Amino acid sequence: MFGKRDGMMLRHRASRFRPGAVLATAALALGLLGSGAAAAAESAAVISPRVTATLLSSRDTVAPGERFRVALVQKLAPHWHTYWLNPGDSGEPTRIEWQLPAGAKAGEIDWPAPQAIRVEPLVNFGFEGTVLLPVEIAVPNDAKPGETFTLSADATWLVCEKICIPEEGSFTLDLAVGPAAVVDQAAQERIDAALAALPKPAPFRGKLRAEGENLALELPELPAGASDLRFFPISDTLIEHAADQPLASGEKPVLTLARSSAFKLQQPELTGVLTYREGGELRAVTLAADAEPALLTASGTAAAPPAAVRIPVPAEGADLTLWAALAFAFAGGLILNLMPCVLPVLFIKALGFAQIAHVSRSEAREQGLLFLCGVLATFMLLAGAVIGLGALGSQVGWGFQLQSPPLVIALAVVMVLIGLNLIGAFEIGGSAAGLGDGLASRGGRLGTFMTGALAVVVATPCTAPFMGAAMGYAVTQPPALALSVFMALALGFAFPVVALSFAPALLSFLPKPGRWMLVLKQAFAFPMFATAIWLIWVASVQTGPQGVLAALVAVLAAGFVVWLVGVTRGTVPRRIFGSALAVLVALGAGWFTVQNAVPGATTEARAGDVEAWSPERVAALQAQGKPVFVNFTAAWCITCLANERVALSREEVKQNFAKLGVVYLKADWTNRDSRIAKALAEQGRAGVPLYLFYPGRKDGQAEILPQLLTTDTVIAAATRAAGREKTATAQP
Repeated sequence: MFGKRDGMMLRHRASRFRPGAVLATAALALGLLGSGAAAAAESAAVISPRVTATLLSSRDTVAPGERFRVALVQKLAPHWHTYWLNPGDSGEPTRIEWQLPAGAKAGEIDWPAPQAIRVEPLVNFGFEGTVLLPVEIAVPNDAKPGETFTLSADATWLVCEKICIPEEGSFTLDLAVGPAAVVDQAAQERIDAALAALPKPAPFRGKLRAEGENLALELPELPAGASDLRFFPISDTLIEHAADQPLASGEKPVLTLARSSAFKLQQPELTGVLTYREGGELRAVTLAADAEPALLTASGTAAAPPAAVRIPVPAEGADLTLWAALAFAFAGGLILNLMPCVLPVLFIKALGFAQIAHVSRSEAREQGLLFLCGVLATFMLLAGAVIGLGALGSQVGWGFQLQSPPLVIALAVVMVLIGLNLIGAFEIGGSAAGLGDGLASRGGRLGTFMTGALAVVVATPCTAPFMGAAMGYAVTQPPALALSVFMALALGFAFPVVALSFAPALLSFLPKPGRWMLVLKQAFAFPMFATAIWLIWVASVQTGPQGVLAALVAVLAAGFVVWLVGVTRGTVPRRIFGSALAVLVALGAGWFTVQNAVPGATTEARAGDVEAWSPERVAALQAQGKPVFVNFTAAWCITCLANERVALSREEVKQNFAKLGVVYLKADWTNRDSRIAKALAEQGRAGVPLYLFYPGRKDGQAEILPQLLTTDTVIAAATRAAGREKTATAQP
């Protein structure tokens, strides 16, 4: 707003103008008005504890047909970073979606030179401190003075330290349209400085050639004394981002680049940014390089390389090396054998060894290897599905298959059939269900392989200690490394059975076959029935009463089919009739099961003092100063259920929560939920359980609790979250 003196000066100057200068006077007045409003060239800020973001304009008033610059400004908290166009080993670049007046256009982001940000064992390409992302805006020619030119933008960015948090913001700037542009000098200087710092085109072209397992980037020239060179390619399938880039001096400088395990180059020219230091100053140029023909991937003929698993850097597992992750995975697989859902299957395998230990050592070894093959094949199938679906953008995690009610019911049916087989209701020697007497014969090879597969399937609801960190590391790696971690998990899981089959000294301790084996075999049927009951209960949680009905019908139909196949043995017509009828019954029961197993009951119902989880609810409670406990769980997760019984449902924990004002939120992943899957990925987890304690202050960072809980652990974490003790560093 003008002061009295300002108004007098304007009137004095206007009296000296000719009538034709009235428009110029109006433009000047608009300019002074614009400069008097401090916020005219900058939008309202979007603020989080990590990033303060605004939209900055170099103009207070725009002219018809002109082009000018705006910039998305991100001011980052210490140690946090956002990402460049190629984010490196993990992350996502900032994106802006514009809503502009008719005829207006927005260009692409002018990307500053990135930094190599090391988050062991990865390297990300991005920005720290304050970064301006300039964008050119074109005003339509038919814009009329006196109108308002409104810039609206929706921006999304990923901000990371050791954990990654996706953020977003909506920005609006209302700029006046005048006969001439009015520049906001302060904003223009900031944007000009950002433009001046952008990488300039290099005065030379590079050449890229193969050099053994690496790539050699030839640079025809470099400034004298240039050091600390680093090449940032636009393509994320060219080099290993975390590898060093040594410079070899010779007739021509050569930068050695580690070839990516997902290498792909379909154009003879590649581009990127080359940074270096000259006289202590950091400089950057955009570099174009010609690739030798041998490096090109034939379009449409060569198989596409595996995509990197683009899951943000996790809090847990981020500091592991590959060898540590493999060791953790192997240890987790070993411990997984102790889970109650797996023990019955392993006891059956041990029973098979007891039957053959005193007859054929070679057959025992063969069955151990077949069991190992079943475990490895199933683990790789499930891990491949998790990696593949994750690379395609689906929010899935470990144990995702048990989020499908039809599959849960099918597993319940298998458990019932195995139990019936064990008590002698029927015998199918070489089939998948032949886990009883068939194990002792060579016709039981398929049964042994399927025993390994079945053990993996029933083990996936469990997450053993060490598994969380290993899988947190795996999901940040390219598929080859991720699969190696899952393979170590599989080897650890299969190790006890394989060791028993190859250890004559251990087999010699097994008693000789006798009546005790028949009794023990029949006794093993009841853990199978118990597992089936548990699976049917899981289906009831997922779908309500319809799931129970579908499961019981499926069990009835399966029993009828097995009985029908048995009684129709004999002549060919009887076999054909029995088989056809069995197929019809199976198809009808399958259709009925699927129709009635569609999730119809929500898992978000509140029970007592437990509320349903949502990110918004966590933020609201923290804003009120309340500590928050979040339980990421699922009905099919055995470890989750055990922790609830052992710790979370204990009266002393409930009393402690009430005393400290802790709000208990439950994120139930029994059915597929992309928001929960996304929250798990942000914490570096591929599955449940996950326990988080948020402190009672706005935007405080969560503490991750161990996967196996005790009452003391939970109460101590609640005390820290409530501020009664000094907040401890999270120890996953």
